[in-house]
This record gives sequence, structure tokens and C-alpha cells, in this order.
Amino acid sequence: MFTTRPTLRGTFGMVSSTHWLASQSAMAVLEDGGNAFDAAVAAGFVLHVVEPHLNGPAGEVPILLAPAGGDVRVLCGQGPAPAGATIGHYRSLGLDLVPGTGPLAAAVPGAFDAWMLLLRDHGTKSLAEALRHAVEYAEQGHPPVERIAATVETVRALFEDEWTSSADVYLPGGRPPAPGELLRNPALARTWRRLLDEATATAAPGDRVGQIEAARRIWRTGFIAEALVRQAARPTLDTSGARHTGTLTAADLAAWTATYEAPATYDWNGWTLCKAGGWSQGPVFLQQLALLPAEPPAHGSADYVHLLIEGSKLAMADREAWYGDAADVPLGDLLSEPYNARRRALIGERASYALRPGGPGGRTPVLPSHATAGAPRVPAPAGAGEPTVAHDGATRGDTCHVDVVDRWGNMVAATPSGGWLQSNPVVPELGFPLGTRLQMAWLEPGLPNSLTPGRRPRTTLTPSLALRDGVPVMAFGTPGGDQQDQWQLHFFLAVAHGGLDLQAAIDAPNWHHESVPSSFYPRAMRPGAVTVESRTDPAVVDGLRRRGHDVTVGGPWSEGRLCAVARDPRTGVLSAAANPRGMQGYAVGR
Repeated sequence: MFTTRPTLRGTFGMVSSTHWLASQSAMAVLEDGGNAFDAAVAAGFVLHVVEPHLNGPAGEVPILLAPAGGDVRVLCGQGPAPAGATIGHYRSLGLDLVPGTGPLAAAVPGAFDAWMLLLRDHGTKSLAEALRHAVEYAEQGHPPVERIAATVETVRALFEDEWTSSADVYLPGGRPPAPGELLRNPALARTWRRLLDEATATAAPGDRVGQIEAARRIWRTGFIAEALVRQAARPTLDTSGARHTGTLTAADLAAWTATYEAPATYDWNGWTLCKAGGWSQGPVFLQQLALLPAEPPAHGSADYVHLLIEGSKLAMADREAWYGDAADVPLGDLLSEPYNARRRALIGERASYALRPGGPGGRTPVLPSHATAGAPRVPAPAGAGEPTVAHDGATRGDTCHVDVVDRWGNMVAATPSGGWLQSNPVVPELGFPLGTRLQMAWLEPGLPNSLTPGRRPRTTLTPSLALRDGVPVMAFGTPGGDQQDQWQLHFFLAVAHGGLDLQAAIDAPNWHHESVPSSFYPRAMRPGAVTVESRTDPAVVDGLRRRGHDVTVGGPWSEGRLCAVARDPRTGVLSAAANPRGMQGYAVGR
């Protein structure tokens, strides 16, 4: 099969990310003796600088990590709803949905603390070494990708009229940053330099862990926390059309830390797949595998794509009914063979247009009323929440991803997101905005994903790790909001069922459906709608239409932004590949 690039192979280290500067920065850390976890942290902070339309320090990041010879763990960098973020409060403001922008949508920021825990517990580099590349790019500038300017242009009027602190950073000289020029963020550079100075001053000389702990305290209770709370209290125009203040307080920031937990897992044809738990959409990937028959149709055929689409609809309907942090998620039942045998029988020859959650363990599913009655059947407006994929398949940007494997066999997959430049005004003192992840929670009581103080909003962020015979062999993931586990399923099965190498699996024509409410404001859905890349075999497109799918043919390279690294435990050979879509993801290694 033709591929846009080769699958990279070597034995020293491999990195794949959604931006070449993050990939190369991570590789530089590996070359300097760091391990995969050091490299991932460095890449994460560089992504805050070079993909500010896709993520920021006050966003969130779930991380799957596999230390060589150790157990796979999930590091949760998803902060919860603040103590004041009650359904009653939002309803008292006349809202029936959490706004897609502004401080009312801000959860407790989670990304920074998660990266710090990864560095403290599994890395070897100092705080200054981990932040060095990010500080340099913020201070000295980087050539921005075209998508930054395009994103800024969509919110130019908002920045100029309302969010003027954002205009100061992203409209230099009154216009969006242009490719080939240098985009600087001196406020962000000053934030990290002050953090480093204060952390160094309060820890013993050479005390790596002490400095990291000091940085965590500064984030939660020091000058950064103070600035974030001031910003949350500023009345801000949001997608509701009104100005609101947020609910984030100093107590919320001081009380929360990132945490480790066991992954959700599923065994499939000799593979073990690891995902974050039911507070994320990660188990959707596992449910899609559990719904497959013992012998799937030929890879890439119309029957095969139809089966994957219909299985994904069922799994994501269960997501709507059962996933969230405000109730126990019955994953054992959802992944059991008796349950999936019943669900599998629902997949017929025709496309389903209904939202059909199941009843695991005899439970009765309850859907948000918005999902069955009020969800708009149109794409979300640009700039609202996470503008993931338009109905024509055009990727607008949303999230980042990074995977790393090193010569010792350490492996990590992380999907940073939130706190992007179009989410909230830039905090003037800090150089980055608050996030908007609370827009994923419902303002309706009694649901697993109801807005609940101290509970995490269900996130779409969903990195993956795959094992063979108990040994980690592949890390992968993608941006894409609700599409993330659709695109990842397609990629994984292209490798595990279709026999493609990493780059060929990433390059293969992809698709997505929109038959469930979007996780992002205004929670749009398009029952039966499927978008495929124009490179898809016309016979497959015709076959899907004959089965009743409402097919839109999008651009040739419009579906997915996958990254992947792998390690063959028999030979020690490492490999990596990255998505050519969007013209900025790259893999590096040797």
C-alpha cells in the first residue's frame, strides 16, 4: 500500500506527536539521556506553546504509562467541577447547557499537575530541563502553523471587542500570526521562569523532587493560582451571549491533585487494550472491540465499515447512558460476552438512526433529555467549545497527542487538550487561558455525567496502550473529540486485523459518524450521518449508501490525526508513525 511517509524504525527511541517541534523536543530529551516520561513532559509543555489553539497548561491530559517491566497505569489529569459548580447555580442563570466558552465552563485545571507527577515519579530530568524547550519557544518565538491564524481569525472580533488580553498575544500588530513569522508569548515565558525561580529558591539545591513539589504548590496556592482565580471572577462574554463569572476558587485549586488508577482493559484476539475508565469515553473503544464477531468481514470492505459504524453507534449510545464520574459505571457488565452477544444481534443490514443504549445487568438506561428531544441536528458553530470536525469532515483543530517509547522499553501515550486560545480570555499575568471541559457535563440531575461538584466531567480524551502476552507493544491516540475512539478503532484494526504497518494504518482512508449528541456545546447530533474521506473506495461508499447511511464524502485527508509508536519485545526494534493530515504531525526516532 502507498504511504505518505515510511514507518520509522530504530532501537534508541521513538516519538510521535501532532507537531514536529514537540516531537523533536522530546527526541532531544531522549538524546540527552532522558527516558520516555521525561520526553513526554517536555513535548507536553512545547505543545502548549506551538499548538495554543489545541491545548494549554490550564487544560487537561489523561496519560497512559507503561514503565519497563511494570504495570500499565492511568494518570488522570482531568480536574473536577469546582465546589460552586452546581446544577442549581447554572439553572439560576437561565442556562440549560453549560456554555461552550468562558469561566462558567472551567473545571479545576488538571494538565500541569499531571505532567508534574509524571516527571516526579517516572522521569529523571529536572524541572528546568523539562521546561527548557517550551520556555525558549515562548520567549524567542516559533513559526506558527497556518491553523493558528485561521483559528484566531474566527474569533478576531471577540478578541478585539471583549477578550482584549487574548488579542494582546494572538493579534500582534492587529492581525493574526502569519506562517513564516515568529509568534512569541512573553507572558507565558515569564510565568515559567518565575515558577522555576520560586521552585528553586524553596527547595534544596539539586533536589529534583523537591523542586517539582514546589512547582506543584505554586500552581495550586501561589501566584499562578491567584491569577487563575482572579480571571475566573471577571465577567466574561461566553457562547450564551451573556457575561458570566466562573465558580473556580482558591480552595478548589488547593484541594485537587492528579491521581493514578488502574486502566480499563479488554482482551481481543491475543491483544490486551488499555484505556482510562468510565469517567472518560475510553471504554467505548473496548466496547467496540467486544461487539465484533469472531470473524469480522474482510478489512476495508463495505460490510466491514458498516459493522464498525453500527457497533460504534451502540457503544457510544451506552456512553451516553452509563459513562460519567457522578455514578458507578458498570464496565464489567458492559464488556461481558453475554451483554455484547445481545447487543451484537442488534446490528442489521441497514443503518440505524436511533440512539439505542443497552441495559447492562438488567439496569434501565436513562438518557439526557437533550439527547432524545433537544439536541440540535446541525454542526456546532466555529469557536464553540471544541470545534472538532465539521459536517464536511474538515478538521478545525481541537486537541493534541504524543506517544513515546525509549530504548529501555518505557512507553507513554498522552492526549493533552483544553485551555485552548478560543476557550477563555488569556490570563494577562500568565499568558494562557482557563479551560472549558465542564461543557461536557449535563445540567440535568440523576445522570452519570450530571454536573456535580468534585466530580470529573466525562472527557472525550482517550489515549491507548496495547499489550501482547502482557507486554506493552504499542501506544497510540488522536485528537478529535467524539471521533477519537472511532478513528482509533479503525487504526488499531488496520494493524491487528488488516496487517498494515503503523504508517499505512494511519494513512488508510478513515471515517466518522455523528449519531450521538456531541460532547461539546451546543451538543449537536446528526443521526445516520457518516463522513468518509474521498479516497475511500467508491464501491464502499455505494455499499454504505445502499445500507441506508447518510454518507458525506469529505476531503481526501480530513479524518483523524493519529500518532503511534511501537516496540517489538522479541527484537527490541522500535517504530513510529504520524498523521500527514493537517501538515504538522511528525514522528522522529533512531
